[in-house]
Amino acid sequence: MRPVGILGGMGPQATVLLMQKVIDAVPARDDADHVPLIVHQNPAVPSRIKALIEGTGPSPLPVLQAMARDLAAAGATALAMPCNTAHAYADGLRAASDLPLLDMLALTGRALADKGRIGVLASPATRLSHVFDAHLAPGFVFPDDDAPLLAMIRAVKAGAAPDAIAPDLRTEATRLMQRCDHLLIACTELSLAAPLLPQDLPRTDSLDCLTAAIVAHAQGARAP
Repeated sequence: MRPVGILGGMGPQATVLLMQKVIDAVPARDDADHVPLIVHQNPAVPSRIKALIEGTGPSPLPVLQAMARDLAAAGATALAMPCNTAHAYADGLRAASDLPLLDMLALTGRALADKGRIGVLASPATRLSHVFDAHLAPGFVFPDDDAPLLAMIRAVKAGAAPDAIAPDLRTEATRLMQRCDHLLIACTELSLAAPLLPQDLPRTDSLDCLTAAIVAHAQGARAP
């Protein structure tokens, strides 16, 4: 199999969740059947929220570019980044390495092409950076007030368990479904609590789209 390099640490729990999803996606009979991952778990990547929303922090791009070069040197054959907001820097990341980027946003857009009007549960930084504009059909919507989502994301980054934010996430998801046909979980911190949402809420998790692409690439499929 071909190793995939993971630009991780945004946040650390979300990176571990991606690794677990990749493990669960492979019907392995032995260790050697699993996907090889080279994980750069770097929690020192500058805050995307401070850079994109508050304008008080440095750009994460130089750190992400250095991580990409490290992963290439370590033997990765493709890059993956389990952070939706950080894809605001995808073009700069591509410029730092010849490796293909398994673009989580583009993959998600393809998966949602026939799902009707999409309601996006994400960080305010994802909304304000417009990273999904090129990947979702016109008419996708965000919550009227995304402050509760930001509070949940910050709680997870501070160590809160998924079940601690699940009631609030359920409230926001149910409210947003009044304005859309299908939900998109577009923050990897929220992905931790997404399995606790009611099963009858139609939804797609961008992290699942990335998981499928990682497995496909590792097993020899053409990179998206």
